[in-house]
Amino acid sequence: MDLLDTLTAKGLRGETPTREEALAVLATTDDELLDVVAAAGRVRRRWFGRRVKLNYLVNLKSGLCPEDCSYCSQRLGSKAEILKYTWLKPGQAAEAAKAGVSGGAKRVCLVASGRGPTDRDIDRVTDTVAAIKEADPAVEICACLGLLSDNQAERLKAAGVDAYNHNLNTSEGTYGDIATTHTYADRVDTVQKAHGAGLSACSGLIAGMGESDEDLVDVVFALRELGSDSVPVNFLIPFEGTPLAKEWNLSPQRCLRILAMVRFVNPDTEVRIAGGREVHLRSMQPLGLHLANSIFLGDYLTSEGQAGQTDLDMIADAGFEVEGMGESTLPRHRADIAAAATGGCGTGAAGGGCGTAAGSVEGADADAAVGGGCGTGGGCGPCGGHGHAVPAATVGAADDKAADEVRTDLVRVRRRGAGTELAPNA
Repeated sequence: MDLLDTLTAKGLRGETPTREEALAVLATTDDELLDVVAAAGRVRRRWFGRRVKLNYLVNLKSGLCPEDCSYCSQRLGSKAEILKYTWLKPGQAAEAAKAGVSGGAKRVCLVASGRGPTDRDIDRVTDTVAAIKEADPAVEICACLGLLSDNQAERLKAAGVDAYNHNLNTSEGTYGDIATTHTYADRVDTVQKAHGAGLSACSGLIAGMGESDEDLVDVVFALRELGSDSVPVNFLIPFEGTPLAKEWNLSPQRCLRILAMVRFVNPDTEVRIAGGREVHLRSMQPLGLHLANSIFLGDYLTSEGQAGQTDLDMIADAGFEVEGMGESTLPRHRADIAAAATGGCGTGAAGGGCGTAAGSVEGADADAAVGGGCGTGGGCGPCGGHGHAVPAATVGAADDKAADEVRTDLVRVRRRGAGTELAPNA
């Protein structure tokens, strides 16, 4: 297939495809799906080898957000029966983080609901980062606290935060359809503030809100241009009690096509499968590992993921390995750029090595930060969704069938871990 040959050759060279080529990936048929996965898998292995970076979410403050993001279970007016609690104490957050690190996570994502942090909130996060790094100095910390004000990113950097997550979520042209209390430009501004302060920029998208193929391509190219080191791909979790509760637009096949498109557009950037992978990829999750080099371990912010040990077994059974704490995620050329921009290693161990033998066609590594918005139970970060009507021409027969067989039993509100009396799932 000429398209896949072209995309593979570009990806192996670290080049970006055209917009038309990216759209063509989303338009491939189910008969072509394994060919698409195989082609994008070659690009993934070229830059990241067979390593999978594990990330672990700690929800510092849950629910009661004043923003009106349609996909979010923590939004203003949400009727979703999620956990609601105010700020965890530093010791509680450190204990929760320990569970993830013990399970193999090298990055801890600290997330708090709300429009953005106050200066007092930055103090709270500073104390929490100190408590986590006292227990394990090597762990990476990504913060996701909403819209940043002037000098807050610099304070987080000084406190030892490595990365900041703030997702663009959907295309600029349709952003007003999913949120009215802030703008697309506000989100771009926060990512730029974080990057400018020397934090690794983590920004991604939410698929499944009813967006068109054009919207998906628009936001993925925008993320590339913004210089995101890590791109979390969230699949909408349609929480009952939110405006998008009935938006079941995804099939496992469409999710894989979306991941492949993101990989081709971002060949040497960390791509993370974030919220909703269990809900929408289901038994095809292992194929997603051939496209993305990063996942969240265990539970999300307001929804439960599959058991942490099941995640680890899946990685091993698929022939991949967990990326070690001392390994650099980003390929050397990306790590050097990140180091120059941030004054540090960007997203991994100092040095930013290439993983396998330099120059190898199928081996190297890369990564950055992904961190997170409001998690994957619906929020601004590693999980959430989008929303506006999908043109019928963009949805295949398999997707129509999936929409007719809604699996609402797959959405499970998180009742364990941080903010509860139950042990975390990691």
